[in-house]
Amino acid sequence: MSPINCSDRSPGSIRTEANGIEENSINKPFIFSSGSIAIMPSLSTHVGGLDLKNPVLLAAGILGTTGASLHRAAAAGAGGVVTKSVGSVPRDGHPGPTIVSVTGGLLNAMGLPNPSYRDFQGEIEIARSGGVPVIASIFGSSAVEFAQIARGLKADAFELNLSCPHAEKYGSELGRYPDLVESVTGAVKAASDVPVWVKLTPNTADISELGLAAQRGGADAVVAINTLKAMAIDIESGYPILGNRFGGLSGAAIKPVAVRCVYELAGSLDIPVIGVGGVSCWQDALEMIMAGASAVQVGTALIGGYGVFEEINTGLASYLERKSMTLKDICGLSWRRRN
Repeated sequence: MSPINCSDRSPGSIRTEANGIEENSINKPFIFSSGSIAIMPSLSTHVGGLDLKNPVLLAAGILGTTGASLHRAAAAGAGGVVTKSVGSVPRDGHPGPTIVSVTGGLLNAMGLPNPSYRDFQGEIEIARSGGVPVIASIFGSSAVEFAQIARGLKADAFELNLSCPHAEKYGSELGRYPDLVESVTGAVKAASDVPVWVKLTPNTADISELGLAAQRGGADAVVAINTLKAMAIDIESGYPILGNRFGGLSGAAIKPVAVRCVYELAGSLDIPVIGVGGVSCWQDALEMIMAGASAVQVGTALIGGYGVFEEINTGLASYLERKSMTLKDICGLSWRRRN
């Protein structure tokens, strides 16, 4: 069996017999020279309390800092967009360097810089004009702080950042404890009337235990995974490259870890799993969905441009057409094929 090769995007394009022009549209009819009409399979889906036009979302990160960048992702084909994480007070984040390129991805230690939720509502409203659900990523140091933010911020859903690996008192420092995951999730559910997703850390011995805690707290979905805690050192000086010393690894290098986590969670939970981590092409997305993800998020791959959303969606639709299958058919397929 050959490994996945993201450079092979052939199923992501439809070439008409009439003129050889590549079409990259979803759910649009294709008229061939014979007069026959082909309609690409629907990618619309309902995940974690939200209706999505397709299962490919923008992951929380730098491109979610402004309403304009979120709107641009929506216009480029994202089925939903997740904001950069916002907290209860403004934060400048960690001193630089905050991002370094490494083999297989990026290592970042931004330190959750944000203007606070009180000054972020305007960006969400701009993003909402893009016509897709806007999910606000929020963080806090306690269940009370999470609930405070959820009461004061209006979005289509919340994604609870219980997994950032490089911010003291936040993220995975709470999210590695099942009881805290459950209490934070329950507090946000009680404080809001929109779906609540919980983003889980892979830096744990048993991610299913964390997922079950989120489910007990009332989560509508879990998101897996956030970055892996990692480090890089400058061999000339001997100093850690990142200003914070430690950061989070994202990109292609973590995809096998993400696939494994999604697979384990899908086999343990009754709520949807949204896969994230190293998705950069339609083959990656397909693998994640077959592991049990109901939708996927894309982050580091945006280095190559916003066109990645259309490429993934077109590739998925073409694959479904070729296989005469639906999204429901392929979701969790690896669980059904394990024996």
